[in-house]
Amino acid sequence: MSDAVEQPLYQARIPIYTRSVKGHFRNLKWGILGLAYSVYFLLPWLRWERNVGPDQAVLFDISARKFYLFGLVVHAQDLFWLAGLLMIAALLLFFVTGIAGRVFCGYFCFQTLWTDLYMLIERLVQGDRVARIRLDKAPRSVGKLLRKGTTHLLWLLAAFLTGLTFTLYWEDAPRLIVEWFTGKAPFAAYATVLFLTATTYVMAGLAREQVCTYMCPYARFQAVMFDADTRIVAYDAARGEGRSGRHRVARSFKTHEERQQQGIGDCIDCGYCVQVCPTGIDIRNGLQVQCISCALCIDACDTIMGSLGWGRGLVRYTSEKQAAGQPSRIWKPRTIGYGLVLLVAASALAWSVGNQAPLELSVVQLRQPLFVRLSDGRIQNSYELHMENKTDQPVDLVIMMRGLAGAQLDVGKLASLELPAQRSLRVLARVRWGSSQDLKGSRSFAFNIVPQRRTDLGMLSAPATFYLPGADY
Repeated sequence: MSDAVEQPLYQARIPIYTRSVKGHFRNLKWGILGLAYSVYFLLPWLRWERNVGPDQAVLFDISARKFYLFGLVVHAQDLFWLAGLLMIAALLLFFVTGIAGRVFCGYFCFQTLWTDLYMLIERLVQGDRVARIRLDKAPRSVGKLLRKGTTHLLWLLAAFLTGLTFTLYWEDAPRLIVEWFTGKAPFAAYATVLFLTATTYVMAGLAREQVCTYMCPYARFQAVMFDADTRIVAYDAARGEGRSGRHRVARSFKTHEERQQQGIGDCIDCGYCVQVCPTGIDIRNGLQVQCISCALCIDACDTIMGSLGWGRGLVRYTSEKQAAGQPSRIWKPRTIGYGLVLLVAASALAWSVGNQAPLELSVVQLRQPLFVRLSDGRIQNSYELHMENKTDQPVDLVIMMRGLAGAQLDVGKLASLELPAQRSLRVLARVRWGSSQDLKGSRSFAFNIVPQRRTDLGMLSAPATFYLPGADY
C-alpha cells in the first residue's frame, strides 16, 4: 500500500505585485479616491451653526441619542430612517449591479479605496512592480529593511489616522483630539482607534485581495444579479485570439496586416492586463469571481494597443450579448422593477424627513395597577406622557384631555410648562372619572398638548384608554 500524500488544507497565498498604469479609468479611480478621502477626513472638522446643540456639521451623539447631519437632527425614534436608508442602499446596489456589474467594488468600496492608498504608498517607497519583486528577492540588508520598515510605518500611520478620524464623528472633534493625546479621552475612543488601526492595516496592507476573494460575501452572490445584458469587463477573444491564437510581437508577427494574414489575434501576450490587476487574475480567461470591475486592465490594454497604432477596446466594458454580436438592453423588466422600487423608497424617505413633526407626543398606560378606586368612588387611571420638542426654540405647552365628560386631569403643577429646544420630557398624568357603580369596561379618549404663542405649531393629540372595573383585561 503506497504512502498517502498529505494535501494542504488551503492554498498558500501567491504574492501580487501590481504595476502602475495610466488611463481614463485609473484617473476616474483617483478622482473618486480623492473625493472620498476629502469627505471622510475633513467632514468632522466642518462647523455648522445651530441655536441648540453642537456646532459640528456631522456628529453622532450617542449620549444625547441624537444624530446631527448638517441642518437635520435625527432623534432616537427616527432611527427607522436608518432602515430606509439601508434598504435604499441595497436596492441601489442591485440596480447598479444589474446594469454595470461590480462597479461598486471597483470604485467605491472602502476596501478598494484603502487598498489603492496602500498600494500607492508601497509604490512610492519601494518602486514599481519590477523594483518590488527585486527587493523581495534581495538578501536582507539595511536598505531593504529601511524600505520595508518605512512602508509598514506609513501603512500604520494611515490606519491610525483612519481610526482616529472615525472617532471624531462621535464627539466634538477639536475637544476629542486634545483629550485623546492628553490621555483624557474615554476608553471607548482608545479602543475604537486601536481596533480600526489594526483592521485597516491588516485588510488593506496585508490581506488585500484576500478580502475580496474569500471574505466579501458580495463576490459570492453577485451572479444572481447578472444576466446576459449586464456590462462587465471582458476580453474580446475573437479579436484577440484570431484563428491561430495570440502571439508576442516578433519579426514575422510585427505589423497588424502580417498577423491577420497568418490568423494571429491582436493580443500580443504582454501580460500587462494581468500585472495591473489588484486581484491578480487574467481577464482573458473570462469572467471570474475575483474580478472587481476596476477596469485597470482596460487602461493597460488600451495603452498597448495605442502604442502599436491598433484599435482600442480589446478589453472593454461590454455584455455577453454584445460580445456575441447580439443587441443588448439595459432597461429590462428586472432593471425597471429595481429602479421603480428604489424611486419609491427614496421618495418615501425624503418625504418622511421633509415632513418631520416639530413636536411629538406619546402616551403609555401604567398598568400596575391598571386602575384604582378612590375613597369617593371615582376610578383613577395613570399614564406617562412623553413629549419631545424637535425645534431649535423652546415651546410653552398646555396639557389637556378630551373624550371623557366630567373627568378630572391631574398632572400636578405641570398643566402649563416650557419644553426646552431639542429636549424631551416625561409627565405623570392621573385621570379620575366615574362615580357611578354602573360604569364598566373601557372608554377611549385623547390627551392634547396645545402650543402657546406659536402659530406655526399645531395641537398634538395622542389616543388613550380609560379602564373601569367589571371587565376582563
